Amino acid sequence: MNVSSSFSSTTTSAFGSQPSPAFVSTIEVMDDSKLSDSEKVEKYCISLVKFLQDDYDSESYDPGGRYNFKMELGRKYWKIHDGNGVHAFVDRNTGDVFKPASWKSPSKGVRYNLLDEYSRLSCLDKADWAGSYLYVRG
Repeated sequence: MNVSSSFSSTTTSAFGSQPSPAFVSTIEVMDDSKLSDSEKVEKYCISLVKFLQDDYDSESYDPGGRYNFKMELGRKYWKIHDGNGVHAFVDRNTGDVFKPASWKSPSKGVRYNLLDEYSRLSCLDKADWAGSYLYVRG
C-alpha cells in the first residue's frame, strides 16, 4: 500500500495565484483519547509536515516553491519527503523520528518521539524545513 499526502497547494485564478484552503484530515480533529498510538503518530506526522511546509513557505529562498512536503506510507515508517529527497522517517507504531540514511532507510539513533509530549513539542519547536533539527549535537 502506497499512500501519499500533500497539504499545501495553490490555485490560479483571474486574480493570480492564491493559496488553496487548508486541507484538514479527519484524524487531525479527533480527540487524542479516542485514537490508537499509530493513529496518534499519523496525526502528529501531519502536524510536522504542515509545520515544515509553513516554515519553508515563510522563507524567501525560493519564490518558485521548489519544496512541497508530503507523507508517504511504508510498511514500517511514515516517510516525510520534500519532492527532492527524504526529510525524515517516523516509525508508524512507536512515533520515533529518524534522520534518513538513504531514500529507503533511516539512520540509527532516535532523534525525537512523537508520542512523548515533551519530545514532540521539542521537535516542533526546533524543526526547520532544512532538517538541521535531526542532527545529533554533542
